[in-house]
Amino acid sequence: MAEKNAKNSGRRDFCIECRKETEYLLQRRDIVKIIRDKEYDFEITVAICAECGEEMSIPGLIDKNVQEIDRQYRTVEGLVATEDIEKLMKIYKIGKAPLSLALGFGEVTVPRYLEGQVPSREYSDIIKAALASPAFMKARLKENREKITDAAYKKAMAAADSIERLFSVSKKMLGAIAYVFEKLEEVTPLMLQKLLYFIQGVYSALYGKPVFAEDCRAWIHGPVYPEVYELFRDFKYNPIDDARFALLGETAGVLTEEEKRVIEFVANTFGMYSGKVLERITHNEEPWKNARKGYGDSIPSSEIVPKESIMKYYVAVNRKYGIDTEEGLRMYIHDMLDNKV
Repeated sequence: MAEKNAKNSGRRDFCIECRKETEYLLQRRDIVKIIRDKEYDFEITVAICAECGEEMSIPGLIDKNVQEIDRQYRTVEGLVATEDIEKLMKIYKIGKAPLSLALGFGEVTVPRYLEGQVPSREYSDIIKAALASPAFMKARLKENREKITDAAYKKAMAAADSIERLFSVSKKMLGAIAYVFEKLEEVTPLMLQKLLYFIQGVYSALYGKPVFAEDCRAWIHGPVYPEVYELFRDFKYNPIDDARFALLGETAGVLTEEEKRVIEFVANTFGMYSGKVLERITHNEEPWKNARKGYGDSIPSSEIVPKESIMKYYVAVNRKYGIDTEEGLRMYIHDMLDNKV
């Protein structure tokens, strides 16, 4: 089977055993290496000749193995990866040398890490702390302010203030947002607002309680969570591409399996539509309409859409459509868009 796969791979190079050019198959192999007097098990990529079955030396494969071992070593030892350092630079809008000085390192330390040098555990922990906590990063910036330019300091501090605002919403809300971003490639602020509302409604109907502590408001363009609006207002009608959310890699871990299941349902159904289409749906639903009673179409309002109202409405929707399945949700969406509800 391996030989058949290799012959279909289209990869060819010179095999020193066969003394000719042959096709080869890339496979995984376990190896043991000693690093600083400690034994480690690594998994690397090897090239196997399709004809003789021996390993072949392929251009670029040694570099790939070095990267594989480096990545696995850092994971085992809990050391920061170069990708995390690049992430930190992007989040705080700071260069590698200024970042190095801001963290209290020598000017060339971070540049060396980016070139592949493995950091000490002490320095790795400092970088991880900066990546995890805007308060920690602000403290480091203030402590080392005299070492970096005024422009770099102000830019990084402004980014830190922005990140702190990110944590002004509940962990459940942040977890849901991060999970929505994970499931959908492009999400605009308007689309996100409506998806969060639908997540609240569907979950409330199925499990008898809300996901989020936050209340949504009945704005002109449908239900809106003001705290979330403030986080992403700068993106306007554009897809959200926010470096700050690199900090939320583990945030989805605050969600239960039931919450993740509902978010996936909503992403796979409502998430297929634009924000304006989702707005149309909310405008046909009782919770938003009731909260907007007495307001003209163009008159702003900020009335709370009660969680109880959302739950009551979606319990009725569930009774009719069975929204514990994607099929049921799709039927509901179809009828709402055709004004059959």
